[in-house]
Amino acid sequence: MENNDYFTEKISPKKNNGTAKTGGKPEKPAERREKPRKKEFPKKPAQNVADTPAIDLTLTADDDSPKTEIIGVRFKDVGKVYYFAPNGEQFKRGDSAIVETARGVECGEVVLPNRMFPQSGLTAPLKNIIRKATDADFKQLEQNHKKEEEIMKTFADKIREHKLDMKPIEVEYTFDGSKIMFYFTSEGRVDFRDLVKDLAFIYRTRIELRQIGVRDEATMLGGLGICGRPFCCSSFLGDFQPVSIKMAKEQSLSLNPTKISGTCGRLMCCLKYEQNCYEDFLKTTPKVGAYVETADGKGVVQEVNLLTGVLKIKLDKKPDVPLVVKKDEVKVIKDGRIQVNRDEIKALKKLEEK
Repeated sequence: MENNDYFTEKISPKKNNGTAKTGGKPEKPAERREKPRKKEFPKKPAQNVADTPAIDLTLTADDDSPKTEIIGVRFKDVGKVYYFAPNGEQFKRGDSAIVETARGVECGEVVLPNRMFPQSGLTAPLKNIIRKATDADFKQLEQNHKKEEEIMKTFADKIREHKLDMKPIEVEYTFDGSKIMFYFTSEGRVDFRDLVKDLAFIYRTRIELRQIGVRDEATMLGGLGICGRPFCCSSFLGDFQPVSIKMAKEQSLSLNPTKISGTCGRLMCCLKYEQNCYEDFLKTTPKVGAYVETADGKGVVQEVNLLTGVLKIKLDKKPDVPLVVKKDEVKVIKDGRIQVNRDEIKALKKLEEK
């Protein structure tokens, strides 16, 4: 008999179409047609490793308001910070703590030492830590990392054995060994049920395979960007910020995919860093196509340097000789608009995907 203790497969019951034998004739459909129901897709659970409430650390409260003690724990070198109750322990930045998460017992690094926080800022009660990490815990972590390397090799071998179109990226072995997470990339959907059965039979623990995008792949594997520095996503970014083609357009960048995309093949995360500054510049600078008035006459703005505020204008009276002036020296009659045309959107849409 096959052992199904380590994986489950949900099978939806068949719907009764009204033709099943129930001892009588099938019921006639109602004369009045009902509007077809919209297909509902199950909502994906929030991927909150610690299953802890989000906290706004900028929140302030009166001195008389009740407060609770919290610490912030991170489970990877970069990524989200999750909050726990210290349970009477005192932590400093860089300490390690053993905590219970939705994935099982984990060991994380304390990035936010003990501090008092208003209870009104919590959306749910915090979980207590289990203990401060000991030398024995660090040895266990080291053993787990060695196991991850061996499991990764088995993972790759099993993918080849089942001839699946998957690329193994990373393996995570929980601190208590209650679950193994397998991360992979693939261009389409993959039926890996047989692969899960094999892995569960080998390791006799809970198995979870998770398909990730190219951005997450870059975060896990790391590397060097076109600037020569390590990837932002693998060195300091806590979460991906939305980046759009319009940002590149507003920053007067060439819409050449090789110029505005990173190693992952998506828009560079750093486009977001200076976007607020460019938005401020655009509020006070005439855009390309704007009709303006200068001391030498009226004309149309042909080029704009947002950082220096220098404009190149094609005058109505002297169209062959462009006029170069500062933005403070012109008066806007009708401003232009920055738009991304359909052809550009169609050609570069994939760069915005995760």
